[in-house]
Amino acid sequence: MSPLAVQEKMVVSLDYTVQLADGQVVDSSAGSEPLTYIHGMHMIIPGLEQAITGMQVGDCREVIVSPEEGYGTYVEDAAEWVPLGAFPPGLELAPGMMFQVQDEEGHAIPVYVKEVESDRVLMDYNHPLAGETLYFEVTVVDVRQATPEELAHGHVHHAGGH
Repeated sequence: MSPLAVQEKMVVSLDYTVQLADGQVVDSSAGSEPLTYIHGMHMIIPGLEQAITGMQVGDCREVIVSPEEGYGTYVEDAAEWVPLGAFPPGLELAPGMMFQVQDEEGHAIPVYVKEVESDRVLMDYNHPLAGETLYFEVTVVDVRQATPEELAHGHVHHAGGH
């Protein structure tokens, strides 16, 4: 029997490190559990998902993901000032915090705190990594067929249930 390869509807576990062009590490699974997701369900950025398709357990790869295939290009006017009073009293706001807002169709959209002033907060609709080329080092740790329940629920169920 041939080893399973990363493809749609497979549960994939990855060890990874992602850096920016200047070498700054922005995320890593080092020292924690691997990233586990269902391949082909848009759970990871498109450029990474595409690049690891076909890999097998134990395979390692360096992957460069352009902004267009990662978190998008940075849109300068995708930010707005919001009055501080729009936030719950006592909430400690800080740059980098993420909130979910809804668009007109009810879809959840992440927004990030960019700046905090005494009476207002600059909310940025760009992902913090928008406009960045990302440099990944990935190792496939495990690949298995997703269960029908996982596919129906749209997420991986770990040992013992959800």
